[in-house]
Amino acid sequence: MLPAGERVLWQGRPCWQTLARRGFHLRKLAVYLFVLLAWYVATAFTSHASFADASLSSLRMTGIAITPLVLICLYAWVSVRSTRYTITSRRVMMKIGIAMPITFNIPYAKIDAAGVKVWANGHGDIAFTLSRSEKMAYLILWPHAKPWRMAHVEPMLRCIPNAQAVGQILGRALAAHATQQPPAPPAAEANGLHIPQIALV
Repeated sequence: MLPAGERVLWQGRPCWQTLARRGFHLRKLAVYLFVLLAWYVATAFTSHASFADASLSSLRMTGIAITPLVLICLYAWVSVRSTRYTITSRRVMMKIGIAMPITFNIPYAKIDAAGVKVWANGHGDIAFTLSRSEKMAYLILWPHAKPWRMAHVEPMLRCIPNAQAVGQILGRALAAHATQQPPAPPAAEANGLHIPQIALV
């Protein structure tokens, strides 16, 4: 239940296939394992082992190579099923976590900027740059955080469909929130009024 006057503007979750490819680098791992498997099969059939032994060994190694790919896909699917992103008129909420679900509330007042990255299929990421006073744990937030930003963690709406449209919804909400802020005191006016920015990258 939301407080009075607050309404939901958008709600969704990541696409598990895109999360597996982009977030967990499934394609890169598949190429790496395929190269190793091809080398192993070639070695097995060019050795002095019999054809039956080489075939059995190759099939066993194929199963070993496929297993981590299947596990990554399974983890991406489970992760997506336990994730819910919500954009309201006042904040962004991220419900994440498989074993221990947790909800992060990010008020617009704490967002300095937001960036949207869209891929060819229309899916994409929306990352938030938070105020320096805000501290979030990278390991708890992962994979819903911008990679390698550990000193100043940037939460992300990860691998969401129609990312550009969602970014526009968020941009309008940030702009509306900025115009509703009370007048800044003289000291703040001298330093410039903070208005969150959203960029398409």
